[in-house]
Amino acid sequence: MQFLWRPTSHFNLANLITFSNVTCGLLAMYFITQEHYILASALAWAGGAFDIMDGKIARKYGLSNEFGIQLDSFADFLSFVLVPVFFIFQAVYANLTGAALIIASIASIYYVISGLRRLIQFNINADAGEVAKHFIGVPTPLGAILLWLVWLGSGIIGWMAVLGLMLLIGWLLNSKVKIKHL
Repeated sequence: MQFLWRPTSHFNLANLITFSNVTCGLLAMYFITQEHYILASALAWAGGAFDIMDGKIARKYGLSNEFGIQLDSFADFLSFVLVPVFFIFQAVYANLTGAALIIASIASIYYVISGLRRLIQFNINADAGEVAKHFIGVPTPLGAILLWLVWLGSGIIGWMAVLGLMLLIGWLLNSKVKIKHL
């Protein structure tokens, strides 16, 4: 079990927790396809908890490494970019047709590209074990939370407002807005 405590191990404790985030994201995608949105939401939130834990454990036990940084971003892309966009698409945009569906598709693709760009830029700027005091731009987990809140209000605000908020949140991912790191 020594591999759990070695920073060079791809299966150290921090990375195993990150793999748990990936598992939650994959399961959430499945349950979205089954229209079990509450269960999918719970899994997305569990993925968020794993995302918080993996970083704390990596720093506490000196397990940070380049592999973990890359793995964490892949997990974040799945759980905090693809899952919420797929969630919105299935739960809000599913009944759209024609031009409305094309516009919703473009907005969804924009959000995915914005999230991917943010995570790649974060990795380029990241140093293993370092934590900045502020994020520049909205972090993808916060973007996912904001999209989840948008979904909660979607029945009241309608699909066009959801689309506008999705575009705004996508823009905020790569903005110059400073967000305090918790």
